[in-house]
Amino acid sequence: MPIAYEPICKDVLFCDVATKKVKRQSSISKNQMFRSMIAQAMANGVKFDYILSDTWFGAKKNMEFIHYDMKKKFINGIKANRLIALSEEERKKGQYQNLNALPLKDGEKRIVWLKDISFPVALIKKIFKNEDGSTGVLYLVTNDLENSADRIYEIYKKWWRIEEYHKSIKQNASLEKSPTKVVRSQKNHIFASIIAYCKLEFLKIKTSLNHFGIKYMLLMRANRIAFLELERWKFNTGVDRMLHL
Repeated sequence: MPIAYEPICKDVLFCDVATKKVKRQSSISKNQMFRSMIAQAMANGVKFDYILSDTWFGAKKNMEFIHYDMKKKFINGIKANRLIALSEEERKKGQYQNLNALPLKDGEKRIVWLKDISFPVALIKKIFKNEDGSTGVLYLVTNDLENSADRIYEIYKKWWRIEEYHKSIKQNASLEKSPTKVVRSQKNHIFASIIAYCKLEFLKIKTSLNHFGIKYMLLMRANRIAFLELERWKFNTGVDRMLHL
């Protein structure tokens, strides 16, 4: 269930040096929003043990914020070009190497130090196959140094539910079909779509159907009621008799 969201408002004008065109950007970065929503969840008393994220939010400030300020565990995806040290001694000497050069096996866990981060993290490599048959590599880091690689990966897989959320809120709650042009009405549409998604989640629990199945049943019911109403209207007004004449 979604517990927080923040629309990105591009409120700053700037000139692109390459294209010489005036563009817009947000005065608040996505990473700042990320930390703000975590802090708000803590203030709201939301109970959680781990914060899961992809490579978009694998920044130093985010990891330190979760580790030091929030006192929580994180499992982050990181890019393959990150620099790591294999021991604290190497970190102090500034002896870092590219993550790509580290000969890790699939499912292997290793304690490393990321560049510019003062605490050790567990590094895990996972090799997987994409739907098109190609092979992908996923690197995960976590400040949970105790759990096994399998357990950490099992926890991280819960993050993939966000993809189901994105798909459903677009196709079943009409997020991407907004006819709005004004900022306020756009925000209202986003909020209404999130509420609709939450209602679908409640119905899913009650009916044991997924969101697409619920949407199909609702459409079938609505079409049946509309058809019966049309038949009643035709009978009361004598439209069929008029057409046959």
